[in-house]
Amino acid sequence: MKNLLYLLIVICLFSCTSGDNANSEPPVVEEDQIRGADMSYLPLIESEGTVYRHNGVAEDAITTLKNAGCNAIRIRLWKNPADGHSGLTEVKNFAQRVKAAGMKVWITVHYSDTWADPGSQTKPVAWQSMDFNTLKASVTDYTSEVMTEINPDVIQIGNETNDGMLWPEGRLSSNEAQYLQLVSAATAAVRAKSNTTKIIMHFAGISGAEYYFDKIKTMDFDYIGLSYYPIWHGKNLVTLQNTMNSLGNLYDKKVIIAETAYPFTFGYNDYTNNIIGLESQIIPAFQPTGEGQKGFLSAIKNTVNQSSHGIGFCYWGSEWVAFRGPVATNGSPWENQALWDFSNNSLPVMDAFNAN
Repeated sequence: MKNLLYLLIVICLFSCTSGDNANSEPPVVEEDQIRGADMSYLPLIESEGTVYRHNGVAEDAITTLKNAGCNAIRIRLWKNPADGHSGLTEVKNFAQRVKAAGMKVWITVHYSDTWADPGSQTKPVAWQSMDFNTLKASVTDYTSEVMTEINPDVIQIGNETNDGMLWPEGRLSSNEAQYLQLVSAATAAVRAKSNTTKIIMHFAGISGAEYYFDKIKTMDFDYIGLSYYPIWHGKNLVTLQNTMNSLGNLYDKKVIIAETAYPFTFGYNDYTNNIIGLESQIIPAFQPTGEGQKGFLSAIKNTVNQSSHGIGFCYWGSEWVAFRGPVATNGSPWENQALWDFSNNSLPVMDAFNAN
């Protein structure tokens, strides 16, 4: 009887030990799909008294997005903006709020005091008179500072850098070698601070994307970022997916739709001229209604998910409601593409952020 009892105890101990070992094995974590929203204007808009709502009840806009399934907030960063908004102090505070909500922080470093895009890549005023070596050192130091102060999950080296950044020194079409040196300085600064932060290089559109990414293929980055707006980049989602697959295969990178948006109406809620207001500017299958906007973003998500290299998407201008009132001429040119309606109530498009 004693022998039988001893045998049972040994078997029990062995089973428990085996189970503990199995549970201690780290789970296999798949790379998370990014379902993001650019909310860069939120601190400014909230500072002027705007209240966002969900189901008619006041609710923190970040909470609404998080509950909908959004898992990343994209925030632009300007070097020394004239009014302080989108500067390092504001962006750092906003990033802390996003982290506290349990969401990824995606910082878009414009390397400018204002908007940087394919048509404008103006150096910060403080860097205007620098020689190239000093400019490159400043890029390193500034990028290191951003990493130290914010430690983002994702960082974008420039915004829509189709023709480089920090013109004229970093203009791709006329100073290719110098642009690559600036990118290398920035990415090295990121890697020196973090081995987990993902680096995005960002091209506006589809046409010409292969040319751009071929130029930077030796750079150290993780994700290919594309802007896709039907008004500017075509209305064929098959072409978009084919481009994603082609770029991903050519350069062995994950691909993310870094910016996209769509109208829920052609109406307007202030006297600031809107970007979109015509049938010719949209995809006919997705009409300018709440359901049409939701259908468009759901189609973008499906395009990404079905791509061989898709890693996620980000909705741009999510928060940009007509926050200065109906007679404002310096309000929002985007309120009919925001994720909240003209009563600042969340729209059906929020459902497109779910993980399914």
